[in-house]
Amino acid sequence: MTVDDETRSGPGRPAHGTAPETTGRDEAALLTIAEMARADALTIASGTSGIALMEAAGGAVASEITRRWSPRPVAVLCGPGNNGGDGFVAARRLQEAGWPVVLGLLGARDRLAGDAALAAERWTGPVATASEAVLDGAALVVDALFGAGLARPLEGAARRLVEAIGARRLTCVAVDIPSGVHGDTGQVLGAAPRATVTVTFFRRKPGHLLLPGRALAGETVVADIGIPVSVLETIRPRMHENRPDLWLERYRWPRPEDHKYRRGHALILGGSQMTGAARLAARGARRIGAGLVTVAAPPEAVALYAADQPGLLTASLSDGGAFADLLTDERRNAVLVGPGAGTGDATRRHALAALGAGKACVLDADALTAFADRPQDLFDAIRSPCLLTPHEGEFRRLFPDIDPELGKVDRARTAAQRSGAVLLLKGADTVIAAPDGQALINANAPPDLATAGAGDVLAGFALGLLAQGMTPFDAAAAAAWLQGAAAAAFGPGLIAEDLPDLLPTVLRRLRPAAAQDPGPP
Repeated sequence: MTVDDETRSGPGRPAHGTAPETTGRDEAALLTIAEMARADALTIASGTSGIALMEAAGGAVASEITRRWSPRPVAVLCGPGNNGGDGFVAARRLQEAGWPVVLGLLGARDRLAGDAALAAERWTGPVATASEAVLDGAALVVDALFGAGLARPLEGAARRLVEAIGARRLTCVAVDIPSGVHGDTGQVLGAAPRATVTVTFFRRKPGHLLLPGRALAGETVVADIGIPVSVLETIRPRMHENRPDLWLERYRWPRPEDHKYRRGHALILGGSQMTGAARLAARGARRIGAGLVTVAAPPEAVALYAADQPGLLTASLSDGGAFADLLTDERRNAVLVGPGAGTGDATRRHALAALGAGKACVLDADALTAFADRPQDLFDAIRSPCLLTPHEGEFRRLFPDIDPELGKVDRARTAAQRSGAVLLLKGADTVIAAPDGQALINANAPPDLATAGAGDVLAGFALGLLAQGMTPFDAAAAAAWLQGAAAAAFGPGLIAEDLPDLLPTVLRRLRPAAAQDPGPP
């Protein structure tokens, strides 16, 4: 139930484009280990006893089990702390419901303290030593060994127990988080079981959404154990799951008075070799609502871009200053540099020109690698709204000194603070971070998105949203979620070319009635 270990993140510096408070933000909050401990403490200080919270937590675990399965032999593995106390409560409730329960305790019963000791006193059955023998004959196991606050790798008897759960392929229900998964990072500390269901309390932790923790947690159920939502006003969490209700009210739906120029004019730097990347990005930007999209490319490639999409504008980069000249048009208000552009001096020069022109920028792919040998040149140039969208390899090239052992959120936050840009660190557990420390974890991307060109479409989605006036933080959040939803709607066989054409169906479901029929201007 409670957690003990705390982590800290630096405060960062003020960011441009972080999302203000919106409806649903509290429900999307993700609490770190330290923040969850504070939520417990605030609740107890307001008059709710710790044992009441523990009874509610253990009861929620038992209720979830009895809701899903018929009675069968169950082994409840309890650790030496409050997570183990939750396990004692769950064991008692299951036994009262007629389930055959064997309880194994890691450590000595007389070493239990506080609420965990009180919960153990209320358990009237035998207490075995937590060993593999406790698992004999079990059809289901409750993992109440350690919660999200575990700070060191599992070893000894605890590790052997966790590994035995996997070796025996037992159905596992985890209390709070699978033992061995770090609550803040999702990283595995030595070993961890693969749970079918994880029951956590009040709010999810980052480790429930970050890989590999998300895969090990199975289905995560959030139980209400009596902690009031009002504690979030004091805690003020800086991390949330990416959900539409965090940014949807700022999404730029078309209005009756709109024309193409009012919906933004996006400019994309196109390459001469890997032309598919910029073409995918352009289609994404157009589908998500940019009024006009121009691809500027070397003369030998212009005809290819022009023939690809009838509604796409093209411009020829006949000399070194042509791209900078295109940037002087104020109507071209958002720029994408990187997809298929090449990693040479020209790409670096064009990226700096876009930033110097004060345009909203998305820098992706080659535009990031182009600065690998001089990243500070890029960071020094970021003075306008900017979004960087690296995958892990590009991130390491641009931020080689950021410790890879840090959690993904902390790495993204550090990079955002250093660069002054919003950072979208791609992956199945994409993280979006602003320089002020606000962060989102996007968890709706299916494995089908692991296909060439998906990142180019994502960059195009973000570009189109920037062109329509969204901030980099909102644009990154909306683009990531919309792409995940589009991919999930398609399923197996997805290729990147499918994604832009899947977007209208997703947007139709999100579009509020007021935007569908906005009435007179």
